[in-house]
Amino acid sequence: MKDTALVTQGGKRALGIPPGLLQQVLAFGSLIVLVLVFSLASGNFFQFSNIVGILLSTAVIGVLALGSTFVIITGGIDLSVGTVMTLSAVMTGVFITFWGLPVPLGLLGGMLTGALCGMISGVAIAKMKIPPFIATLAMMMIAKGLALVISGTKPIYFTDHPAFGEIALGSLLDSVIPGFAIPNAVLVFFVVAILGAIVLSRTIIGRYNLAIGSNEEATRLSGVNVTFWKIVIYTMTGLFTGLAGILMASRLNSAQPALGMGYELEAIAAVVIGGTSLSGGKGTIVGTVIGALIMSVLTNGLRILSVPQEWQTVVVGFVIVLAVYADILRRRKAV
Repeated sequence: MKDTALVTQGGKRALGIPPGLLQQVLAFGSLIVLVLVFSLASGNFFQFSNIVGILLSTAVIGVLALGSTFVIITGGIDLSVGTVMTLSAVMTGVFITFWGLPVPLGLLGGMLTGALCGMISGVAIAKMKIPPFIATLAMMMIAKGLALVISGTKPIYFTDHPAFGEIALGSLLDSVIPGFAIPNAVLVFFVVAILGAIVLSRTIIGRYNLAIGSNEEATRLSGVNVTFWKIVIYTMTGLFTGLAGILMASRLNSAQPALGMGYELEAIAAVVIGGTSLSGGKGTIVGTVIGALIMSVLTNGLRILSVPQEWQTVVVGFVIVLAVYADILRRRKAV
């Protein structure tokens, strides 16, 4: 009977491969295949400057996806990360350019803006019992409107603060290893990914995060204050979003109030491609990093092949559908 039980579980347990790890391996394999295909299709793809460009574009989507991972693990969703990112960038511009605050204080203000938006969404979901889809959709519209109102619908430039641009486009590695000019934004992304992995796997926030997503009612009955921890998780996601806004503003050397819409879908797609289940309870930071790289490589490769922008959007849409469908299949096999 034991041998039969092992064989009937899709071969995964017999091979000793946990489903979550298998999904990461498949995602990493897909990333390698994409890199090989685009490298063969265009000699410009695997150049150092283009790889740096891919990593740089991954930094913003990646940070957004890292924050979204925690929310999706709870079984929730955050549709507001794109526009909250924009609002955080605008507020950073207001603090530094209009109010004349020192750059470090302006950065802190931008991140706290994201955290505040996340906390408001968390309160609406955890205490007011508004469905995450509706609560974060409302926050998406609120953040979009506030960004336009506060900025006067005009970009806020950081030309008088050259140090601000160094946050994303400067290179600490180049000063240590000449010629290895990896932008600081990439370093920030990987450092934040490491911190996120530690939080998810080694802290009480991570344990409660996974527990809430696996069985919220059982977690509540075990004595965990689910309402409080949900608010904490959404607030933490807001911090990630605020940081993404700073990286975006630094990369463009301006806060663009009309940007942001659509970033949430790419972030969610990266999370799901990386193996995090939309039903909650399962997910890893490593998987999300791989998923974010897949999204950036796909977009960059299509651009290098001169695929029109509108068709790039169509392809990304198909990828999102396939990622969600793959998650549905994983859940069916797990039952």
